[in-house]
Amino acid sequence: MKRKLISAIGVAAMMVSIAACGGDDGDEGDGGKAGADGYAGQTLTVWVMDGSSPDDWQADLAAAFEKKTKAKVKFEVQQWNGIQQKLTTALSEENPPDVFEIGNTQTPAYAKTGGLADLADLKAEIGGEWTESLNESSIYEGKQYAAPWYFANRVVLYNKEIWEEAGLKDTPKTRDEFYDALKTIGEKTDAEPIYLPGQNWYHFVGLTIGEGAELVKKEGDKYVSNLDDPKVAAAMETYKKFQSLSKAPKDKDEATPQQGQVFGKGNVGAFIGMGWEAGIAIEANPKIEDKIGYFTIPGPTADKPEGVFLGGSNLAVAAGSKKQELAKEFLKLALSDEFEGQLAKLNGVIPNKESLQTNLEGNVVAEAAAPAAAGGGTTPLIPEWAAVENAPNPVKTYMTAVLNGKSPAEAAAQVEDEFNKRLSQQQ
Repeated sequence: MKRKLISAIGVAAMMVSIAACGGDDGDEGDGGKAGADGYAGQTLTVWVMDGSSPDDWQADLAAAFEKKTKAKVKFEVQQWNGIQQKLTTALSEENPPDVFEIGNTQTPAYAKTGGLADLADLKAEIGGEWTESLNESSIYEGKQYAAPWYFANRVVLYNKEIWEEAGLKDTPKTRDEFYDALKTIGEKTDAEPIYLPGQNWYHFVGLTIGEGAELVKKEGDKYVSNLDDPKVAAAMETYKKFQSLSKAPKDKDEATPQQGQVFGKGNVGAFIGMGWEAGIAIEANPKIEDKIGYFTIPGPTADKPEGVFLGGSNLAVAAGSKKQELAKEFLKLALSDEFEGQLAKLNGVIPNKESLQTNLEGNVVAEAAAPAAAGGGTTPLIPEWAAVENAPNPVKTYMTAVLNGKSPAEAAAQVEDEFNKRLSQQQ
């Protein structure tokens, strides 16, 4: 899934630009094993996605890597559009990238095909403090096939001027307080309390995570829809409750129209989105910049934020790489407290250890996102899931059906055949 990363400076969301750095291809050396002069003469090829790692981070890491190993690293920046096919092809060739960034929800599919090296020894050596919820996507069938790198999740973006007009002095700490605050905006101002389209399905996924629900279940040797689970229904009822305060269309997602642009018009109290969407609002209306605030999506109790979908990336080593040991030396540095912390500070992303969240201090978006990370999760981490998300996504269809009056059970039954067809990949 394509993600845009932000580093908030003050209130504005700033996009990070990327350029490749590194040395020449170099020689194959001795297959990625250290000799008397370390790994001198070898060059490690690392694919990173556009927007993931700033120039300074790449340059500092390359220098540290060369100092430690005597080898060079060549960063090659890739585009999200078309990356799955490009990576699939590269992993089947004789000289794949040695290390590469991979979307967290894409990881199981590549692990299943045998394209990823087993990193159990790396996990044992450096992964003792990795946040469990962030590491889950790196594990497939009990084995460690990647390492958690960085993550991002949704927050509440709100119009401080509208909240002040409604007499709201504090940001809410519980789900009920959040709902009551939005109702107050509707009663005391002319603003739309919240812009929540009917198919903001990643937020719905977060609600299911908060309920402890699973979107799929296993029957025999195959996965099938679990949308008829009462826990999924409870998540949808929460979504419906908040969506009832919105004028947003029930059959559209957050990009149709772009919710940041709607919020930028200045007559919406809040919306649930990624921090970088503030930049879209500001582009639509520069005057709104100083009015935007952020807070963690409140959960059922003050000590438990709402469940959130964790979008992010892992780092993996190609099973076909001839430089396995050198690749692991790179990962030890890239995932060290120094460089993981530096990336979090520069890009405003959630690091793979809770202890490194101190690097987010002063970044208002990241500070709002971080508290929910430990309790976050993803869509089902199974290779079969990818087909479910293709348009028309049956989860979106389910949501709209409930919002239009069907019971959660009726809506689940309506999409069950299509959902199961996709899980069986018989499209």
